[in-house]
Amino acid sequence: MASNTEEAAVDMSPFFILYKDGSINRLRPDVNAPLCDDPQAPVRSKDVVIQPETGVSARLFLPKITDPNRKLPLVIYIHGGAFCIGSPRSIVFHSFISTLVEKANFIAVSVDYRLAPEHPFSATYEDSWAAFEWVISHVNGKGSDSWLNDHADFSKIFVGGESAGGNITNDVAVRAGVANLDSSIKIIGIFLVHPYFGIENDLLYKALNPTIADKYSEDPRLNPLIDPRLKSMACKKVLFFVAENDPLKKGAMDYYEGLKKSEWKGEVDIMETKGEGHCFHFFNPMSEKAVAIVDKLVGFLKQGYLLGFILRLFLTEFWFFSSYI
Repeated sequence: MASNTEEAAVDMSPFFILYKDGSINRLRPDVNAPLCDDPQAPVRSKDVVIQPETGVSARLFLPKITDPNRKLPLVIYIHGGAFCIGSPRSIVFHSFISTLVEKANFIAVSVDYRLAPEHPFSATYEDSWAAFEWVISHVNGKGSDSWLNDHADFSKIFVGGESAGGNITNDVAVRAGVANLDSSIKIIGIFLVHPYFGIENDLLYKALNPTIADKYSEDPRLNPLIDPRLKSMACKKVLFFVAENDPLKKGAMDYYEGLKKSEWKGEVDIMETKGEGHCFHFFNPMSEKAVAIVDKLVGFLKQGYLLGFILRLFLTEFWFFSSYI
């Protein structure tokens, strides 16, 4: 770790300082949330290893099961932290997902990807895609994890995250659109909370990608509107969250407006919070505006139940009328 702050490439105090020599000082120690294995608890949680060779893992969340025969919508969550900090074990992310799981009644997989700068910038994307592939490998009920085998409905998948995690989420959805996925796997929607899509003179991107420092606008991960695969993006709906005082708002708005005009045929929605900054809901989760974000997300994620209800209603009516033909 460099000792002279004048050597800093990016100063993200009070969270971290990234130095020109490629080292990092994470200023806040991660406070990890404990796991819960009580079947009577509102939400259970456990950690699983996905790739032993890389260390990619995930924290799984399961609501209290009242009907073991009922499959639950599945959310793959990708945390933020400027690609450099955070994990699913961090109390702020653990608490956020636990709240959503309890309120919306779904099973969640929170991805623990390798962090920069100790690992390449691209590792965050590759690890998250590897986690997605691991999750969907359970589609036939023969995967390595019993919670996913027994409780996940792979026709009702959502992917989402905030900040850097929102950016990675979008990449997963784009890659899924051109992958040869099982026909029973359906991504209903993605949610991008205060997402990171490159900004002018982006010091963080330059520091993490020194060999292509000035080409962030040509990177389809940061500028997905130039990605020819975008028209095939797997999800049907994209929900954006932006905050009025967030320096990342412009990048998110540019993508939101561009996505509406693109060849992709899905639905786009957005929620803006006035008078707040980047990821404010983590710092004051009980505030009225933070609760509004949670409520909007819960409504978005409960679409999985609505779609299931409509399908069951259609099949019931079809059986009823066909029996008289």
